[in-house]
Amino acid sequence: MSHFTLLIGTTLGSAEDLADHLAEKLRDLGHQTVIHTSPQLDHILIKPEHFLLLICSTHGAGELPDNIEAFYQQLVQRLPELDGLRFGAIGLGDSSYDTFCAAIQKLDHQLVRLGAERIGSRLEIDVSQVDPPEQTAEIWLDQWLNQR
Repeated sequence: MSHFTLLIGTTLGSAEDLADHLAEKLRDLGHQTVIHTSPQLDHILIKPEHFLLLICSTHGAGELPDNIEAFYQQLVQRLPELDGLRFGAIGLGDSSYDTFCAAIQKLDHQLVRLGAERIGSRLEIDVSQVDPPEQTAEIWLDQWLNQR
């Protein structure tokens, strides 16, 4: 059993809905989860056996949602050492925009820059496609869990 901290960046609620769905799946597998919809730096200064899962939509012209902007600014301004932090990243966006999934890319880049280790590949979900994001994310989560 592992512990997962889920940080959510959302404007219209789709990333939060996806996080709730994935947290339920993780709990069904026997893991512990905690979800933060107002992420702060303290939420990622977690024990080494914990895993971070970022789920973030892209807002406007590639901006971070308001609820996760303060977290990103804390990462940029405080420059915490994140060695030992292992994480996964899921972005939601619309591929018809040039800034498709720019928010999760920005967060992912900053975490890696500070020493965190992304496990596996970043998942970028095109919400304009027919498949529901939950279906795509579940497949990714199963693969991600096997890589950690």
